[in-house]
Amino acid sequence: MARVPVPAAVTELSAPAPEAALPKTVAAEGLPKTYDPAGTESRWQQAWESSGAFHPDPAAEGEPFSVVIPPPNVTGSLHMGHAFNTALIDTIVRFQRLRGKNVLCLPGTDHASIAVQTILEKQLKAEGKRKEDLGREAFLEQAWEWKAQSGGTIVGQLRRLGYSVDWRRERFTLDAGCSAAVIEAFNRLHEQGLIYRGEYLVNWCPASGSAVSDLEVEMKEVDGHLWHFRYPLSEGGGCLEVATTRPETLLGDTAVAVNPKDPRYAALVGQTLTLPLVGREIPIVADDHVDAEFGTGCVKVTPAHDPNDFAIGQRHALPLITVMAKDGSMNEAAGRFAGLDRFEARQAVVAAMEAEGFLVKVEPYRHSVPFSDRGKVPVEPLLSTQWFVRTEPLAARCREALDAAATGPEPRFVPERWSMVYRDWLTDIRDWCISRQLWWGHRIPAWFVVSETGGLITDSTPYVVARDEVEAMAKAEAQFGGGTHAHPLVLEQDPDALDTWFSSGLWPFSTLGWPDADAADLERWYPTSVLVTGFDIIFFWVARMTMMAGAFTGRMPFRDVYIHGLVRDEQNRKMSKSAGNGIDPLLLIDRYGADALRFALVREVAGAGQDIRLDYDRKSDTSATVEASRNFANKLWNATRFALMNLGGETPASLGDPDPASLQLADRWILSRLARVNRETAERYEGYGLGEAAKGLYEFAWNEVCDWYLELIKRRLQVPADLEGAAREAALADQCTARQVLAKVLNALLVMLHPLMPHLSEELWHGLTGESEATFLALQPWPTLDAASLNDQLEASFAELIEAIRVVRNLRAVAGLKPAQPAPVQFVTGRGALAQLLQEATADITTLTRAESVAVLDPATAEAARGGAAGQRTLAGVCGELQVLLPIEGLVDLDALRGRLEKDLAKAEKEIAGLAGRLANPNFAGKAPPEVVVECKANLAEAQAQAELARKRLAELG
Repeated sequence: MARVPVPAAVTELSAPAPEAALPKTVAAEGLPKTYDPAGTESRWQQAWESSGAFHPDPAAEGEPFSVVIPPPNVTGSLHMGHAFNTALIDTIVRFQRLRGKNVLCLPGTDHASIAVQTILEKQLKAEGKRKEDLGREAFLEQAWEWKAQSGGTIVGQLRRLGYSVDWRRERFTLDAGCSAAVIEAFNRLHEQGLIYRGEYLVNWCPASGSAVSDLEVEMKEVDGHLWHFRYPLSEGGGCLEVATTRPETLLGDTAVAVNPKDPRYAALVGQTLTLPLVGREIPIVADDHVDAEFGTGCVKVTPAHDPNDFAIGQRHALPLITVMAKDGSMNEAAGRFAGLDRFEARQAVVAAMEAEGFLVKVEPYRHSVPFSDRGKVPVEPLLSTQWFVRTEPLAARCREALDAAATGPEPRFVPERWSMVYRDWLTDIRDWCISRQLWWGHRIPAWFVVSETGGLITDSTPYVVARDEVEAMAKAEAQFGGGTHAHPLVLEQDPDALDTWFSSGLWPFSTLGWPDADAADLERWYPTSVLVTGFDIIFFWVARMTMMAGAFTGRMPFRDVYIHGLVRDEQNRKMSKSAGNGIDPLLLIDRYGADALRFALVREVAGAGQDIRLDYDRKSDTSATVEASRNFANKLWNATRFALMNLGGETPASLGDPDPASLQLADRWILSRLARVNRETAERYEGYGLGEAAKGLYEFAWNEVCDWYLELIKRRLQVPADLEGAAREAALADQCTARQVLAKVLNALLVMLHPLMPHLSEELWHGLTGESEATFLALQPWPTLDAASLNDQLEASFAELIEAIRVVRNLRAVAGLKPAQPAPVQFVTGRGALAQLLQEATADITTLTRAESVAVLDPATAEAARGGAAGQRTLAGVCGELQVLLPIEGLVDLDALRGRLEKDLAKAEKEIAGLAGRLANPNFAGKAPPEVVVECKANLAEAQAQAELARKRLAELG
């Protein structure tokens, strides 16, 4: 048993509690009457962290299990996606810890190049300054100051969720270790010819002045226009009609493309058109990319301003004409439109085309436009000289690992269908632009020999790639000579930074010590065990990590990839900033507690990879879904308080295991259920069936332990004071057995629930076990499976008993009996095993149904009894093969009962008439939403069942 010190309750996670403030165990003082999530959670978060409970030793025993968490942006604040991902990861790692594995869950944050730089530049702009006014070094000093002051927000919020990560190993993608890994990776890839510098079309953000990755682009639906223009043939008269949403780019057109199978234009392929406003002759080319059915079947081709056009241009050796500057204005190649902003130029080009007779028509057109997620402006595809990674050789390694026959696919995707998506991304992959025109980030480790090009960095300036400036100078001297006194060799480091995804691609192994192959953490916990992430970044992050890992470690970075869905809002819409429909998890944590939110999110998962919907009332900031989980926490709290009040000061350890011979029927049943739930829950946790595990534990805890077993043993836990002699000894022995079983079941239940509700389970477990402040539930072993207790037949029979008791209770309610009013109960069955069970459970039935007497009859005896009691009023119910009888003659006012049933029947018949009328109305059945019609049919069926039941009861009364 692992033992670590537990500090006192505190409010600040960063302040360790002094030894003198260590609290007494909860059991010593008893649990408070009501559960306080805020106080409980802050106390245990502080306790786990300050004690180093989740700080593993690579030399310790136990099978290694590791997770490196997806690093949130340092600029971020907790959103529901973070909360969902955290709940899933922490459930997995806490379970593996309980299984005795040596678990490392490593946290960290991403430096978020564009986001941080945008924040700082806005601050400078408010002061009337630009970053250039400060200079690079001063700007970076300011960035690090911002990170120190404001960059820990997301980390503190993750702590509030009870994340069982090793905060002592917390990493940052710009820390010294990660930076060294980035430099080494860049150099190795360059040495292998997998990094090169060249001109290519990139997503350009004019607002931030940088290339951006595809993941930093958000597609937005925009109400725009589709302009149709005539392009005249250079000879012979006639024209072709093209359409565009970006008229300003026609100034850079170098061709018009048609489909080679389109008979309308077959004779024109190879001829030329005269580009309006410019006068340049451009060819008509045939290309399979063109959809002959879309529009006129003619497409203007601007290779320098559209990725599809760029590909067409490469296939047909078309010239690349850039007509736009990087600030979004038109350049000199735009002729008379030079200097205009791109959107001003759009209007000016349209006006000129109309004035010169080339405008055919303008149509309203709603279409998707790529916006920079950081700059908040439409991105512009622009030709730019950037650094690129040749991805095909890297992707080939990943495809080979996925096809591995001997060891199985690596990584293994859960659900498996996502492996096909992953494979698709790795096929026909484009080279990866890794340079960004930013200062905050990993500066590219390349030095330009500017003394060769007049002191300036140009597209033709030679460069060397090195690990530091000293190595760079040595390489430059070897290549260009040492220079002279008059003309010394001068180097200037590339001012650009690397794409954030470059360092994120190294995350699974750079955080463990790579490139130091002998690093203890790397040797112990790499490859990692599982990556938990959303499906939307399979390519942007997952594929890049596998490509990088294959190149530098020769192994895939994780064994499994668990893909989860999205958290959708109360209307089943995807949450997004633009839609403004996000749900703040901190509001729900404040109201209900972190455990309630965690449990609610995981319990909603219907299957791996499926989206979940979170109920939410925006007027009151409440959620019925999370409130139900908080109610579950209260149920567990009250159940444990009940146990503490009835265990006589004993603990599971002091009570020990019960003697099998002393077990009552209910004891054998609950122990069988415990063993089955133990086995099922472990299998579900292990197989990433986390939602199923949560649902199963909820049903077991609420419906079986709390609603049935606790009720069944209440009479056994209280020994009457007037009992004497052998009767008292027997009652005390039975009380001890009930206590032993109750303690064992609760103890195991709290351990199994711990991965889902860690704070609550830790608190209740301490209360139940009386363990000292030196012991954590989080580090205990998973409960031993008591396979000998499994009894399929007993569980099935006990389920019938529970249903029989429910029928009795329902009949009592129909009769209007008062809760404490006794009444005889009769069960009729021809099955000997069921009759024996009912006989054995007579005392339990009596207690739970307030039965005056309990009779178990075979059908023949019951028939004879009815013949001898003609005229006696009896209510009857059925469950399976069992008939339940409740004689009520002399117990209730039969006329009042008959009147109540007649009123219920009239109400049901009125409802039936109304619902049937709605469904018979063609306007309703044909026009109402399908879900409304389905609900109406369900309500009709329920009303018909209620009416039939009322008629049956009236018939029984005679």
